Amino acid sequence: MYKVSNRLNKLSISETLAMTDKSRQLQAKGIDIINLSIGEPDFNTPDYIKQAAKKAMDDGFTHYSPVQGFLDLRQAISNKFKRENNLEYATDQIIVSTGAKQSLANVILSLVNKDDEVLIPAPFWVSYSELVKLAEAKSVIIKTSIDNKFKITPQQIEQAITPKTKVFLFNSPSNPSGILYSKQELKAIADVFAKHKDIFIISDEIYEHINFRGKHESIAQFDYIKDRVIVVNGVSKAYAMTGWRIGYIGAPKWIAQACNKLQGQITSGASSISQKAACAALNADLTSVNEMKEIFKKRCDLVFKLLSEIKGIKTFKPDGAFYYFPDVTYFFGKSFEDTTINNAGDLCMYLLNKAHVATVTGSAFGDPNCIRLSYATSEDNIIEALKRIKTALYKLN
Repeated sequence: MYKVSNRLNKLSISETLAMTDKSRQLQAKGIDIINLSIGEPDFNTPDYIKQAAKKAMDDGFTHYSPVQGFLDLRQAISNKFKRENNLEYATDQIIVSTGAKQSLANVILSLVNKDDEVLIPAPFWVSYSELVKLAEAKSVIIKTSIDNKFKITPQQIEQAITPKTKVFLFNSPSNPSGILYSKQELKAIADVFAKHKDIFIISDEIYEHINFRGKHESIAQFDYIKDRVIVVNGVSKAYAMTGWRIGYIGAPKWIAQACNKLQGQITSGASSISQKAACAALNADLTSVNEMKEIFKKRCDLVFKLLSEIKGIKTFKPDGAFYYFPDVTYFFGKSFEDTTINNAGDLCMYLLNKAHVATVTGSAFGDPNCIRLSYATSEDNIIEALKRIKTALYKLN
């Protein structure tokens, strides 16, 4: 009997990708599924970025790229950090990877040893805890509450720290909750880690520009902990470039060098053409980014209005990203025909099968009381999907 490695057996299948696959299977059978499970902007990549990619091909950028990324892209990233975040990262402190997910994997595998502990506030993006498993470390999940808008407190962090704590991993704006931390809240968190000088902070800022509150704030801005902060970002969400697969980090030089060493043995450099496209994206102004953000904000308001009309849904209006993460415990124990809702996973399957709307169970994000809805789709789809969800939920008793 052939068996895969123990390492692979420990990993879970991505719930977001699994639900997307189920949706596609039903769609292939001719069923009209509205997919609110996928975290991908429904916009096409702006034309000026596509033109840069075409020019790169014509100019012969079709060969291997440097492991750490082309210098002009790393300079564009360095300029972006300074211009938009007031952060100083030299080009040798930046590593370009095949998506922000690889950037996260590089950092975790470069820093974390077997049995180390990684603090992760819940709800969290599905891959965080799985990447920690790959490093043979332990995820220490810090629970938050919808009543506190899923925000972690400095006291909770302090209580979770042990001699084995190596990393604190979080994102703002957040997938799946849509919350974002203010400068004051981030400073309070930074003050905790100022007292624990052996702990590193990985700040996932991939949704930076989908921010409905105002200026994005990075925890790396606090000089007294910056030498232990790794900022992870990319072009997929802000520039509608998910398929181009470009992510990057800004980090202390020795961590960047470690990630470069690891990446050199796994994938080498990211796509040369994608890098040239990303360079064009980061060197341009934010006109197209802000246009998309305004559409997301309008959709966010629409979803809040429609969710507020459904009895039993508990939620709040998020400040960023493009997700809602409502509490659905009101429906646990209720039934319709041959289906009983015991948990959020059951509810997601009920909505898929009865309402033909794809969502994702909150258990994948560390909170089994919730489900995640993405509004990275058209207003027409949102209106129809929420209508279907409302009808299906009212049938439960």
